[in-house]
Amino acid sequence: MNRITSPVSLLLACAALTFAGCGKQPVSGQSASAAPAPAAATLDSVDQKVSYGIGHNMGAGLARDSALTVDQAALIAGLTDGLAKAKTRVPESELEAAFMALQQKMAAAAAAAGEKQLALGNDYLAKNKAKPGVHVTASGLQYEVLKGGSGPKPTATSTVKVHYHGTLVDGKVFDSSVERKEPIEFSLNQVIAGWTEALQLMSVGDKWRLSIPPAIGYGARGKGDIPPNAVLIFEVELLEIK
Repeated sequence: MNRITSPVSLLLACAALTFAGCGKQPVSGQSASAAPAPAAATLDSVDQKVSYGIGHNMGAGLARDSALTVDQAALIAGLTDGLAKAKTRVPESELEAAFMALQQKMAAAAAAAGEKQLALGNDYLAKNKAKPGVHVTASGLQYEVLKGGSGPKPTATSTVKVHYHGTLVDGKVFDSSVERKEPIEFSLNQVIAGWTEALQLMSVGDKWRLSIPPAIGYGARGKGDIPPNAVLIFEVELLEIK
């Protein structure tokens, strides 16, 4: 449920996506240790701050990509040449082949991660449904009532206000309005199927623990910090129907 909340954030996100499609290749013979130390940057003007923000966003995005070992010298060379509108030092055919090889490596890594998550998730769901107080619906959704409310129930098109804390089966937090200390509002027809189903069963004031199988979560593709085939565990409190 990550959100872009400002034009600057949108600009930085677009810049990172553009860069990710045209600048990830290493240049043979260069390494991160060969990268020259950057000159001290002046970060006073709007252009300087935006330029730094774009660079930082690119770096953070590349650091999250475990399939790629970033060569800083090659990265700086490509960025410098691109800004200078210079001809690429690597033939286009070699760049295309390198990107294709990286995509294949990423696909293989994603498939392996998906198989691991599927096994972990199936094991978790089998054990969790046997616990006292856990209910299982026809879709495979599992829920446990942590606190009972007495308010009305939303419909499939209601807009609701909730607090939630989302983790994977290993306890890793992937999203949490509780940690942000800011409840979120959304329409039930704009979220994953597991949430749409569960929240229609809840009354205002309820707090439930949901265990959502991938079929009614983000499925085999995953999303952001959520790997493919992941079971999603949420503690959700329904605060209000708008």
